[in-house]
Amino acid sequence: MFYDSSFLLLIPAILLSIYAQIKVSRTFSKYSKISNKRGISGKEIAETMLRSEGIQDVSIKQATGFLSDHYNPLKKELRLSPDVYGGSSIASVGVAAHEVGHAIQHARSYYPMHLRTFIYPAVSFSSWMAPILIILGFIINNLGMLKFGIVFYALSVVFTLITLPVEFNASSRALAFIKTHSILDSQEFDGTSKVLKAAALTYVAAAITAILELIRLILIVRDR
Repeated sequence: MFYDSSFLLLIPAILLSIYAQIKVSRTFSKYSKISNKRGISGKEIAETMLRSEGIQDVSIKQATGFLSDHYNPLKKELRLSPDVYGGSSIASVGVAAHEVGHAIQHARSYYPMHLRTFIYPAVSFSSWMAPILIILGFIINNLGMLKFGIVFYALSVVFTLITLPVEFNASSRALAFIKTHSILDSQEFDGTSKVLKAAALTYVAAAITAILELIRLILIVRDR
């Protein structure tokens, strides 16, 4: 929050985050230029997976923005970015299948998914309140306010950690479906796997950064 020697804790996480962003951008860019041989689009693989899993209450819509793909469990909506929705690249298939993986988690009551959805409202509030309390705590030198801010921030860290198994599991479901149903050949499958692994690295980097920032804040408060 304010620079001191404890900031050095964050340097490895910052470097990993930068690397992860570059990695996912380059990997997606590379495999978004390679069309799959079957010509199946992101929308079509999503429809195929949902139909195969017997999920009929999830709608597929086109989102806006680059890599804005997500699944909304409250509305049961699968939103795919333009490049993924209508694209037939290896990357598009992987990203769309991954998001359907979240829909399957929701339909199959995958516990980490439900836990993340359950605590999301509290995390939304805490992620907004934490920096306010921490900044004010530093400015007016109020230790109690700092501690409350750290508690709120810790909830966000918990959310970040819960996100890891949710994302990994969604990718595993996606790759298993693609391989089992022979959607892609072996070379195409390898490319899709690389896209999803690169995306997973961004979540790992976010979790490590959040944990180290929490440790840093605790150390600062302890010294005070």
